[in-house]
Parts: sequence; structure tokens; C-alpha cells
Amino acid sequence: MGLNMLMLYCEDSYEVKEQPYFGYMRGKYSYDDMKECDDFADLFGIEMIPCIQTLAHLYEVLKWSVYYDTRDDQETLLVGSEKTYQIVEEYIRAASAPFRTKRIHIGMDEAWHLGMGQYFIKNGYKKKFDIMNDHMERVLEIVKKYDLVPMFWSDMYFRAASKHGDYYDLKGDFTQELVDTVPKGAQLVYWDYYHDDEEFYHEMIKRHRMFGSDPIFAGGIWTWTGYGANWGKTFNTTNPALTACKKEGIKEVFVTIWGDNGTESDVFTNLLGLQLYAEHGYAKELDEEKLKERFEFCTGCNYDDFINIKYLKEVPGVPQDNPNEANPCKYLMWQDILTGLADYNIKGLPLQEHYENLTLKLKDAISRNGDYSHIFELLYNVSNVLSIKAEAGLRITKAYKDGNKEELKRYVEVLLPELKDRVSDLRNVHKKVWFENNKALGWDILDMRYGSLLIRTQSAIEQIDDYLNGRVERIEELEQERLSFTGREGIITYGNFYGSIVSPSRIAPRG
Repeated sequence: MGLNMLMLYCEDSYEVKEQPYFGYMRGKYSYDDMKECDDFADLFGIEMIPCIQTLAHLYEVLKWSVYYDTRDDQETLLVGSEKTYQIVEEYIRAASAPFRTKRIHIGMDEAWHLGMGQYFIKNGYKKKFDIMNDHMERVLEIVKKYDLVPMFWSDMYFRAASKHGDYYDLKGDFTQELVDTVPKGAQLVYWDYYHDDEEFYHEMIKRHRMFGSDPIFAGGIWTWTGYGANWGKTFNTTNPALTACKKEGIKEVFVTIWGDNGTESDVFTNLLGLQLYAEHGYAKELDEEKLKERFEFCTGCNYDDFINIKYLKEVPGVPQDNPNEANPCKYLMWQDILTGLADYNIKGLPLQEHYENLTLKLKDAISRNGDYSHIFELLYNVSNVLSIKAEAGLRITKAYKDGNKEELKRYVEVLLPELKDRVSDLRNVHKKVWFENNKALGWDILDMRYGSLLIRTQSAIEQIDDYLNGRVERIEELEQERLSFTGREGIITYGNFYGSIVSPSRIAPRG
């Protein structure tokens, strides 16, 4: 494709020898793992850059009690603590050592409650802008000590200048005096996966230039909201963003691939998004026909099959190109059959028919996509499950309230046992794909989700059967009035947290 840089994003998933709880049981990369990656990338002229966190996004580290005295809140380091900077130095040294490059991404994004936890108790109130400056100065001293060239996500400075804490607030008050207080020596990374207006990107690039240099731009491939991809959102944000970058003379861009809340989507699903970025990099204007030809040449895959992946999310009730990031394939997969927290929002939508048709298309695609047939084998099984499960809760509830015991019997004897078989098939395929492409640690999360889905389906069979055979007078869950998941009519635009999808009760501290 002609892409020439790869960042290895690590919050705690790399080895820091002085910190045994860093990445504990999380499949962390060793020094040798990272060096092997760098050596292999170098064969092809690809620069590998470590991308870490030195302020926030550290929940999986700071949850361990050994870090209690170095945390501001549950995911943010305590600015000003000498122990914090000892640990940050260990992070930076370990992350940079295996790589040839001198560049490093030091993170620093989304520190939502910076200065409002232990910092506030120790120091009283201080503006976030000033706390960021204090921390940035100390981290840059460490970076300089190791002769590294840093970059960082820019959002916290922009949030600090906004009355609403909004990164993309074009009314944020950036005076030159304020900008001049920011420590120099690191390049800003402007990240944006959301806007479809080219002029907005022009304006944000200009605001970043107030800090004294061109920013790096980072977009996103929308594969982090459950299974599959939201190609509409990916294309409609990427095209104006990269067009603006080219017109503004921005020299470096990269695209982010995240694995939010379970990493249900296989990493190779991103290939089409990577080709999109590559084509922009080698053309003044994007030619979609060339994009299709190049994608099929570079990957051996079928372009139209990859586009069809979007219909796992872009279902009836979702506007064309899914601009609001709906992900029904996730919440309909994991929601409980008997309590159906999303059922109110999908009532009246022909989702069973939609997924039945999509299942046939994805099945046909398996044989047409060469080395990447596993993507379609996985997503075929996802769609095959949803062709029963998407509307199962609604239909069971209706049959129960209508007194339609024949329909309930059909679910007990035919459809729910068939659903269990399809979930088992999905789990088996997903496990095979996971272990081919990922480390083992991490699969436990998906295994627990599939296990929960299977046992709750069995519970639904048992409870309905008890009702049909007079062992209970009613099914309490089906007696409950269904409310909107969002408090609004219409399909849920974004539901990406398993804990809030599967039950109204708390099963995990962060959903």
C-alpha cells in the first residue's frame, strides 16, 4: 500500500521490568517481542514508533493498590509527585529501548478529571492548563535525557481553553500569551474521527499552528464499536480531513485503530481503511475506482464484500452511512433475551429480515477473500446469530403478553436451542481467529461474554418452559414495561459498553 510507519500503541501492554504489575496478566510485549517487530518492519522501510501514556488512560495500571500514591484518580497519574516521574521515566525507557527510531508518542489525552482527585486534596484548585504545563515540562525533561523526539495528543490543551471542556470548541479562547506558556519541544497530534466538514479541519489545523509548528494529523478507522466496520463514518470523515491536510501542507498523517471494550472486530477488518489512507497519500484527489482496484490488488480481497461489512451496523432505522455511530450488532448480540434493554428502541424495525439477507451475502464472501476469508467466516456467524437474536426478546415478550403459548413453545423447542447452537459456532470460529491473530490473554473477556450469552439463553428456555408447564404463574422479566435505552425514540446511536448493555445492574466498575 505504500504506508511507511506503524505505531505500537501501549497503555500497559509492554514490559517494564521495575514495575511487575504493569501489564500484569494482560499479554504485555517483552523487549524481545518489540525488537522483533522493529527488525521485521525495518526490512520494508517501515518506521515503528512507540506510543504510550504518561498521564491518563492508565486505569489498567492504576487499579493495582501498589500505585495508590501515584494516582490523581482511577486512571490519571498524580502530577507533581516525584514517584510519578520515577515511574514515567521507567515507562519511557522501556518503551523506547527496542526501537531504532528516536521518536516517541507520549500520549496525554483525555485526562478528564485532571487535578480534581488526590491532586486537589494535596494542592487545592489549579487550572488544568497550568497542571498540564507542569506535567509536560517534567516529562519533556525525561524525554530529552534519552535523546528522544516526542509528540503528544493535543486535546487537553484545547479542552482547557474551552468553557465546556470540548476539544473541538471553535470558540475556545486561545490567546498568544496562553500559547506561549506551553513547554516547547514536542509536536502536537491533532486527532479527529468525527467531522465531515472540510472547513472545520482547516480551522483546527490553523489553531494547532498557533503553537509554533505544523501538527501531525490522526484520523480513525471506525472498527472499535463492536463487530465489523462503519465505513460510512470512516470515509466521510477521512476524505475531508485528508483533503484539508493536503491543502494546508501537513506533511504527516496517521490513522488510528482502537480496540475499545472487548476488541470484537478482527484487526484485519481495517485493511480497507488503510488502503483509503494510502490512496490519499499518493494522490492529490481520491479516485474511488483506483481505490477499489488498488485494494483488490494489494490484498487479494473483494472490495464490495468489504463494503458490505458495514451492514452489520447500518441496519433499518440507521441513516445512510451511519453518521451517528450506531452499533446494533454489539448491543443486540450481548443484551439479555428476557430483559432486552434495547428492545424498545428497535421495535417495528425488520432486523431479522435484514440479518437473514446479510448472512447470505457474508457466507458467499468467505470463498472470495483469499488470506482474509476468516474475517467473513467470523462475521457470517455474527450475522447468523443476530438473524434469530435481534428480535427474539421483542417477539417472546409479545407472545407472552398476547397469551400465544404456541409461539412461546416454538422458541423453547426450536428457536432458542438453535440460537444456542449458532452462538457456540460463533464462539468456536471467533476463538480460532483470535488465537491466530492475537495473544491468548484478552480472549477471557470474550469467552466470558459468550458463556454468559449461552447460559442466559438456557435460562430463558427454562423460565419459559416453567411458565408453559404451570410451574410458575408468570415470567417476571417479561412483565416489566420496556423503556427507551436512551430516553429517546429510535435506534440507539452508540452503545459500546458491555456492562450497561447486558444488565441494568452493575457487573463491573466501568461497564
